[in-house]
Amino acid sequence: MRETLDAALERISGTDEYVLNKLRETGSAWIVGGWVRDSLLGKNPDDMDIATTLTPDQIKAIFPRSLMVGASFGTAIVRLDDGMESDTEWQVTTLRNEGDYVDGRRPKVVNFLSTGGEYQGILEDLGRRDFTINAMAIDSKGGLIDPYGGLEDLQTGTLKSVGLAEERFKEDGLRVLRAFRFLDSGDEGVRNMDSSLRDGILTSTNFLSGVSKERIGMEMAKIMSGENVHGVTSIMASLGVLERVFDGLKADFPPRLSNNHLVNLALLFRNHGGSGEDLSEILRGILVLPKNDLREISNMHDCRDLNIDASMKSARRFMAVVPGHRKSMIMEYLEKSGTDIEDFDRALRDVALEEPIIDPLVNGEILANVTGLGPGPRLGRLKEWLHRKQIEESVRTSGDVLSFLTEIDWEDSDYSTWESLKWP
Repeated sequence: MRETLDAALERISGTDEYVLNKLRETGSAWIVGGWVRDSLLGKNPDDMDIATTLTPDQIKAIFPRSLMVGASFGTAIVRLDDGMESDTEWQVTTLRNEGDYVDGRRPKVVNFLSTGGEYQGILEDLGRRDFTINAMAIDSKGGLIDPYGGLEDLQTGTLKSVGLAEERFKEDGLRVLRAFRFLDSGDEGVRNMDSSLRDGILTSTNFLSGVSKERIGMEMAKIMSGENVHGVTSIMASLGVLERVFDGLKADFPPRLSNNHLVNLALLFRNHGGSGEDLSEILRGILVLPKNDLREISNMHDCRDLNIDASMKSARRFMAVVPGHRKSMIMEYLEKSGTDIEDFDRALRDVALEEPIIDPLVNGEILANVTGLGPGPRLGRLKEWLHRKQIEESVRTSGDVLSFLTEIDWEDSDYSTWESLKWP
């Protein structure tokens, strides 16, 4: 792991070096957090978090375009001058210790640490972090500072809290969910949860108190987008955390889950008896998801009992009317929920070789001239029906579309029964 860290340090960009050096001209600065962890694992992290002895005001003086997003807690988002030709941002935080947490989110008192021995401040700062694998730092000489054994825990695939887990969770209840996010070790599988961490989760029954639904939603999205989401969420369920997060909404695990958190939410609650709109409304109250995300979950849920039509006509309608991002989610949802999609998938591949004309070839003016129908719902529904036939039959000329008029009693039949272009 030392070799992987050295390799990562050699790959540090010029702008990263510039920010570190500018901070070190006035004070001390260390690389901390996820960059250290992921570099030790041989990954190539993009974002670099920095801890420094400088205060937010001093950081702002060096980098005037910095955003003071959490200055009272010592955090600034460093941005370089326009002429530096870099849109990279760095989260730079003043070394600090914290008093008691009064609301399960924020400390009552924050003390900046800018004095003491060379490593006193950074050691104290690392002591307030959540897990040992996140409580490491790299100094100006490339040395690894690891007071809580994070390196060993990375090597053994263990997730362990810094100090007593119960205390860390009292400080910020979101750390319970973060524990499950960091259980996911990507290609290495699921980390082992330290027994004391497990006990801390079991005893922290009110960890959601004081944590906003937005933060819960964001953390759950990260958990449910992991590479080992099935194993991680299964552990969440076994410890009662999943039920607490979803306020008693019963989750039913399919044989496999996705790497898309929206697909996974739809899959876990596919046995919810209500409509897609009902399910999305419940999830909106629990996780405060964006409207577009809720719409996707609703669409997938309404496909749960679909007796899929694998015909070419159905496949053409699917390709024509279902938005691109939704296509893959619906297909994955159906496949992972146990629907046989083999024939439909084959039809979709055949349709993909065609070059259909999606826009209507016959507009209302043309149709009115041919039929003599005046403006109104009958003309509008007939235009929609012809558009459906155009897509289903993959015709390419307006004449071919108009030939379908012989297949329908467009003058006298009930136009409300005419099918429009939709899927399913």
